[in-house]
Amino acid sequence: MKLLLDTHVWIWSQESPEKLGKEARRLLVDGKSTNHVATVSVLELARLVAAGDIFLNRPLPAWVETAVEELHAEELAMSREIAAEAYALPGEFHRDPADRILVATARRESLTLLTADARILSYPHVKALDARR
Repeated sequence: MKLLLDTHVWIWSQESPEKLGKEARRLLVDGKSTNHVATVSVLELARLVAAGDIFLNRPLPAWVETAVEELHAEELAMSREIAAEAYALPGEFHRDPADRILVATARRESLTLLTADARILSYPHVKALDARR
């Protein structure tokens, strides 16, 4: 399975793995799935750290590098197609720009979004798995 980690799932995988469900933990480490993280998640992390909303176990650049390596993840930059789709998603979707970019990335790259966000999980136009399971 090709997974795109929502930002909070990426954080949980490194800082609070107990928040992940058994199936999510298995998917992240089984070697059969491919893990992906989006550049917008680094932006979200930087914002959260700068605001003092989260504290990482090492400086952000080192945290990102280590987390990508440990998850054997591929980083996905935002293309112009993803940027355009983020505000052309079908149906109703909420306004959070990072979530819109993550959903557009998952759709454009044929990835399953691993998330605990109820709004994303209930959105019928993207493949998503509940990270708490």
